[in-house]
Amino acid sequence: MLKLLDIPRFLITRSSSTITTTTSLLSTCHVSLFHSSLCYQSFSTMAAVDEFVKGTVHPNGVAVITLDRPKALNAMNLDMDIKYKSFLDQWEEDPRVKCVLVDSSSSRAFCAGMDIKGVVAEIQKDKSTPLVPKVFSAEYTLICKIAEYKKPYISLMDGITMGFGIGLSGHGRYRIVTEKTLLAMPENGIGLFPDVGFSHIAANSPGEGSVGAYLGMTGKRISNPADALYVGLGTHYVPSGNLGSLKETLLASTFSKDPNQDVAEVVSKYSTQPETEPQLKLLLPHIASTFEPNKSISKIVEDLKRNQDSSDATVAGWAKEALEGLGKGAPFSLCLTQQLFAKVASGFRSNDSNLSKLNGVMKLEYRIALRSSIRDDFAEGVRAVLVDKDQNPKWNPSKVEEVDIKEVETLFEPLEPRAEELKV
Repeated sequence: MLKLLDIPRFLITRSSSTITTTTSLLSTCHVSLFHSSLCYQSFSTMAAVDEFVKGTVHPNGVAVITLDRPKALNAMNLDMDIKYKSFLDQWEEDPRVKCVLVDSSSSRAFCAGMDIKGVVAEIQKDKSTPLVPKVFSAEYTLICKIAEYKKPYISLMDGITMGFGIGLSGHGRYRIVTEKTLLAMPENGIGLFPDVGFSHIAANSPGEGSVGAYLGMTGKRISNPADALYVGLGTHYVPSGNLGSLKETLLASTFSKDPNQDVAEVVSKYSTQPETEPQLKLLLPHIASTFEPNKSISKIVEDLKRNQDSSDATVAGWAKEALEGLGKGAPFSLCLTQQLFAKVASGFRSNDSNLSKLNGVMKLEYRIALRSSIRDDFAEGVRAVLVDKDQNPKWNPSKVEEVDIKEVETLFEPLEPRAEELKV
C-alpha cells in the first residue's frame, strides 16, 4: 500500500541467506523523499527529476519513458511520480504519439519501488503531516492513469519489479517479462499492506483470486516467467537479450490507424513461451483451498501446517515457505491484507460498481494507506529492516490472535470530512 515508501519493502527477502544483501541494497538505495517532496520546485531537484525520469518522443510516434536511477534500482519519489504522469498526460493528447514504451537504464531493475525513510521520519514528527496524502495521491492517480491509458502502454519489466514497480507495469496493456524479472509484494514485512492495486490484480488471478492472495500475504517472490504469465502480472515473455531488438523494431515501425494492432504484432514477433511450466499452476489446488477469500489468517496458518506434513515433497516445501513468508509479516497487516483481498475479490465476482473497477479499489486503498501508515507497526518495520537492520520487529499486536478485527475494519471506512477522498 505504501508504494511511495516502497523500495525497502520491495527488497525485503524471504530467506536468511539473502537478507544481508537486501539490507545493503536498501541502504544504498535510500534517498530523501521528504526532502524532495518539499523542494521539488527548486532547480536542483527538478534537474534530478529530469535526469531520473527521461521522456523522448521519436519521429515515428513512439514515446519512451526511461527510468534512469540505477544506483537506487530506479526507486521512485514524489517528484518522479509527478514527472512521469506529466509525460503521460501530455502524450495522451498529442496526436503524434502512437504508443508509450517504458524501460530502464539499469540491467538489474525495472523499478524496485520507493523510499520510505523520509516519510516515516515525518510521520514520527507529526502524524498529520501533509506529505502522506501527497505521496499516496500522486502514486495512486498515476496508477489509474496507466490503467485507463488511451494509447498502447508497454512495460519492459526486466529485472527487479516490486511494489510500486508493479504499480507502474502491472496495470498496463503490454506487460513484458523476461528470465531476469523478479516480482514481489512484501509490504506486510514492514507493517504495511500490498497496495498499488495489487488486490485488483489478485482478484483476477486463478483460483478465484486465491493465487494473488497467496502472493500478497506471503510476499512470495516470482522469478519464473511462466508463473508471472500465469498469475497475470505479465502478458508476454521475451528473453532479456531480445528486448533491444524489440525496441528497435518499434522505433522503426510505421504505424497504421490502429497502433494497438501494430504494437501487438511487434510484441508477438519477439515473444515466446517460457521453457518451464508454471509452478503456481501445479500447486493451484492447495493454494485455492488454503487461501480462499474468506478464510482467516489463523485458519490459513492451520491449513499450511497440515500441508507441511504432506507426503508430497513439493507441497510440503510450498507450505513451509508460505509459513515463513507469513511469519515475516506484521499480524495486523496480515489480517488487513486478508480482509482487503476478500472484499475486492467479492466485488470483482459480483460486478460491484466500485470494487470491480481499479479506480474504486484505489480509492479504498487510499483510505487504508493514510490510516495504516500512521500505525506504529510501519515505523517499527522500517526500523527493523532499514534503520537498525536487526530484522526483529516488535509488532503490536504481536500475534494474529490478538488482532482486533473491528479495528481493521475501521481502516476501510470513508475518510473524515476534513480529509479528501482520492480523486480519480
